[in-house]
Amino acid sequence: MEDKKNQTDHSTSPVNTTPKVTGIGGIFFFSDNPQETQEWYAKNLGLEINEWGSSSFESRNINRPDEINSLQWSPFKKGDEYFFPSKKDFMINYQVQNIEGLVNKLKENGVTILDSVATYDYGKFVHIMDSEGNKIELWEPIDS
Repeated sequence: MEDKKNQTDHSTSPVNTTPKVTGIGGIFFFSDNPQETQEWYAKNLGLEINEWGSSSFESRNINRPDEINSLQWSPFKKGDEYFFPSKKDFMINYQVQNIEGLVNKLKENGVTILDSVATYDYGKFVHIMDSEGNKIELWEPIDS
């Protein structure tokens, strides 16, 4: 009887909505010549460059194997304003869950929030600054 109860409890357990990072969503970096960089990576490492000038890597969520995660890799022209106000040569996109809850937590902790949560058909985004002056992009994907 106890085994049946545990099975029932497991199958009806609520989805975790703790505001947190769940993975890496993208790696973006400055390049003197993004086109040449894309071509080099395509020719030498086999990266397939998509219409947006990035490469997409897919993986499965270990906790929900039916869910496919995507990591974007993309060089940007050196000095691109998308990295502003960071003075660094890279930006990391973190996949998150409960982006609104996470933004509230970050505000409580005094973290610099650069913009409001923006919603697109592929997810919600917001940008923050870490303690080292790195601009970070947070992305909550839309469940597919």
